[in-house]
Amino acid sequence: MCDKDAFDDMTEYQLKSGAVSRRQFGALTLGAGVMALLPPVAGAAEVTESEVQIRTPDGTADAYFVYPTKGAHPGVLIWPDIFGLRPAFRQMGKRLAQSGYAVLVVNPFYRQQKAPTAPEHPDFNDPATRSALMALMGALTPETSFTDAKAFVAFLDSQPSVDRKRKVGTTGYCMGGPLTMRTAAAVPERVGAGGSFHGGGLVTDKPDSPHLLVPKMKAHYLFAIAENDDQKQPDAKNVLREAFAQAKLPAEIEVYAGTLHGWCPPDSQVYNPAQAEKAWSRLLVLLKSALG
Repeated sequence: MCDKDAFDDMTEYQLKSGAVSRRQFGALTLGAGVMALLPPVAGAAEVTESEVQIRTPDGTADAYFVYPTKGAHPGVLIWPDIFGLRPAFRQMGKRLAQSGYAVLVVNPFYRQQKAPTAPEHPDFNDPATRSALMALMGALTPETSFTDAKAFVAFLDSQPSVDRKRKVGTTGYCMGGPLTMRTAAAVPERVGAGGSFHGGGLVTDKPDSPHLLVPKMKAHYLFAIAENDDQKQPDAKNVLREAFAQAKLPAEIEVYAGTLHGWCPPDSQVYNPAQAEKAWSRLLVLLKSALG
């Protein structure tokens, strides 16, 4: 899968270039630190949360679903990073629900393993851990992304807490970034907003590169790019800008200064609270404007 190749290339670059030390890299994206508490939501909605099972063409996916207890709201699908569905992403999903959205956080590796799919405080520099996680990601394909996206959006649309008159949003982190683009292309009539945070493999030289899907989309986008990812692939942001401009779709594309790949989830050792909050605030602006 091109996203896996891009992730491998990116991680090798970061080690060889000295962008991060091997000790730092062992904790990239998930981190060995204690999960930070996210700032409270002003006027937070009371929410209902549950673990759910979703039928797909390939089996049953486990996921976390959280939504405001009262009323119907726009749905948002969250794709986690390579470390999968875990407490940090439940926390992020709940925070978004408190802001007025019906949020589904999925386990993209359900075909191989139910969540949790990574050990607690994993060391990505450990060969066995790295091999296991890369194998999980390597089992995903553009085809599975499309079928999963359709199943997950259909689940959201079947819920009374989701307002089907309004578009759906999708967000993704690391490997989840390109999955948002595949989602937007798979269900263009429903997906109105997409957010990629330190996404890997958004632009490749392969025929199934996610950026080539932009003409099939109708979603407005936010790309929050890590500084060291931009150093590795400085032209990617320009390719994305051109693709969205040609499709006449709004896209906010920004490199976040001082950030390392994996800087948004609150359990990451490279978590950057100030820049993560900036990205979060931009996401809320996007969802409000694009989902109605």
